[in-house]
Amino acid sequence: MTPHETRRPLRGLVVALAATTLGACTTLIPGFERPVAPVPASFPQAQPTPAATDAVAPAVDTLAWRDYFADVRLQRTIELALANNRDLRVAALAIERARAQYGIQRADLFPSLAVSGGQSAQRVPGDLSMSGDSTVSRQYSANLGFASYELDFFGRVRSLEEQALQTYLGTEEARRSAQISLVAEVANAWLRLAADRERLALARDTFETRKKSFELTRRSFELGAVSGLELRQSETLMQTARADAARYAALVAQDENALALVAGGAVPAELQPQAIGERVAAVAELPAGVPSEVLARRPDVAQAERALMAANASIGAARAAFFPRITLTATAGSASSSLDGLFDGGSGAWSFVPQIRLPIFEAGRLQASLDVAEIQRDIQIAQYEKAIQSAFREVADALAERATLAEQLDARRSLVAAAKKSFELSEARYKGGVDSYLNLLDAQRSLYGAELELIGTRLADATNRVALYKALGGGWQ
Repeated sequence: MTPHETRRPLRGLVVALAATTLGACTTLIPGFERPVAPVPASFPQAQPTPAATDAVAPAVDTLAWRDYFADVRLQRTIELALANNRDLRVAALAIERARAQYGIQRADLFPSLAVSGGQSAQRVPGDLSMSGDSTVSRQYSANLGFASYELDFFGRVRSLEEQALQTYLGTEEARRSAQISLVAEVANAWLRLAADRERLALARDTFETRKKSFELTRRSFELGAVSGLELRQSETLMQTARADAARYAALVAQDENALALVAGGAVPAELQPQAIGERVAAVAELPAGVPSEVLARRPDVAQAERALMAANASIGAARAAFFPRITLTATAGSASSSLDGLFDGGSGAWSFVPQIRLPIFEAGRLQASLDVAEIQRDIQIAQYEKAIQSAFREVADALAERATLAEQLDARRSLVAAAKKSFELSEARYKGGVDSYLNLLDAQRSLYGAELELIGTRLADATNRVALYKALGGGWQ
């Protein structure tokens, strides 16, 4: 085969390949517009805070969890969870799978070139041969080409590629949403452990104090200084604190198990909290006076929007199915009856096989497919609006609780101070013989209950800030 003969089939193949680029001109995907959010423009109960009006305060969507949680031990616990949690690992693997699926779909935009070589042999018996003798014929070939490549004139393949792309990007948003949820779950488990350990310590201290008081009361009873009623009342308080200590010990063990589960393994003792102190609960304030537009940047809302865009792209593919589909098969190479003459002069061979398929009668199949795609798009619009509404409610609920927590904390601290003072006065009056033992026991119960309620309110304050940060989608960037 001469160089000129070689160039002619290759030139034909290049022309065929160039024709394939003409199909990438247009698609029948409907124009996409983000649905109007069916929620108010601003959050109820939202009041501008110093963080919202301060020019140097970071924007809500740029805060990272390391900037949000103050305690270093909590930060390191979150790092452990991000590295070891199995749910987050599954979400990351789902992204890799979606990326691979997108790569498969995107490959359909281009022809698949392949080199092929082969031999065919045929024996013809003598009674069928014109010469009367049996013959054996052989043919050798070597070709470069592609088969059944679709010219995407109406954007069917490109629409499917866009659908796969949006699905892949949606899995990325799902991973980010899973990470935010994991960070919040770890923080809440860590804070619950801190609060329950503080409750356990308070219950044990109270039990020891009441045990000593009971021993003194018992000796006084034996000396006839107090009545049997006072003795049993003192014992009742002691046993109550004992029961509380046992209950909180069980809760602490359960909290440790829950923290180990979300962290993906045992959390070292040096990273575990002992009490919900001010620094433990001092997660950074978020600006409350923010517009509801920030919800569009939440990963779960962004994922719903990606799903809507994927459904919109599938409409383009369903529309393109009504139009002709043109496929090309082209090869160029060499053919010979003998292997040693495969690349000799004059052995050049090529083939070019265009095909067109025009749907005439599909018994309503194509229209039904288009209807399905459009209905799925409407379903995704409803899902997107629901995601926005759910996100709005989460933020509004967190802000509603936030609006009263500062007052609750101040009231609980004042209550503890008042209960402590009341106990001291009741104890002094009882020792002075002015007041009854029953009033002293009531003062003890009130102080113990107020201290427990203060721990619970501090926990509620910390977990509310975690809930608000999660609801606003903080830390996804």
